[in-house]
Amino acid sequence: MITHLVFWKLQDQNKTENARHIKASLEALAGVIPGLLEMRVGVNLIDGGEYDLALCSRFEDIAALHGYEAHPAHLKVRAFVRQVVVGRAAVDFEE
Repeated sequence: MITHLVFWKLQDQNKTENARHIKASLEALAGVIPGLLEMRVGVNLIDGGEYDLALCSRFEDIAALHGYEAHPAHLKVRAFVRQVVVGRAAVDFEE
């Protein structure tokens, strides 16, 4: 199993609205993308933290993660995210 973690720092303008939109959009991918086992997204409870939003997702294997990255539904979400993000960190690891 592969765990995919991503943290985003959002632009200040419409931060709360954008965080909610990203959360809902990513969580909607569950059941849509083959090999995606779990999708959890959380908005940071502490304003002014290093990152505003976190993603924890799990995939069957590395091929499923690559499929997710190229899936049209994910690409649509990613296009929006890139418009409102000012910082990102990610880690992928095998469990």
